[in-house]
Amino acid sequence: MSWGAARRQEREAEFTAFVVATAPRLRRTAYLMCRDWHLAQDLTQTTFANMYASWGRIRHTANLAAYSRKVLLNALFDQRNRRSAGEVVLADLPEAAARPGPAEAVATHVVLLRALATLPLRDQAIVVLRHWEDLSVEAVAEILGVSVSVVKTQNARALARLRAVLGDDFARI
Repeated sequence: MSWGAARRQEREAEFTAFVVATAPRLRRTAYLMCRDWHLAQDLTQTTFANMYASWGRIRHTANLAAYSRKVLLNALFDQRNRRSAGEVVLADLPEAAARPGPAEAVATHVVLLRALATLPLRDQAIVVLRHWEDLSVEAVAEILGVSVSVVKTQNARALARLRAVLGDDFARI
């Protein structure tokens, strides 16, 4: 095997390991943003395709996980900009008995996703990255290409909107 072929095989093995390690988390993040498992899978695949195209350049990036989230969110923003304004995505939820856990957990999950859907897309991204992905304000700012103060301000406003939508009783659950 030539040196170039061995090097290419090594890069592909690195990329494959990266995909295996990050795909489930990226897919969940995409789902939280679009509430459609099929679209979430498509966005995840688009993310990996874009990253593969520049893998030789980015593979030594300090934080590939953060970079992949940035690529995913850009793919989501691009998809939303292309989609017809009249199109509405509705997900068929599984029967409560089909999901493990108590029915209340499923109902809470549905209520939270619906409340999240009332936020503008960028606010959804901030809430998901800050509170679901548990990223720092600085990391969210870097991923979204905005300042730290924008993330703090929009996060506070988004949480206030969620509290208003969910009501005081929900916060006690």
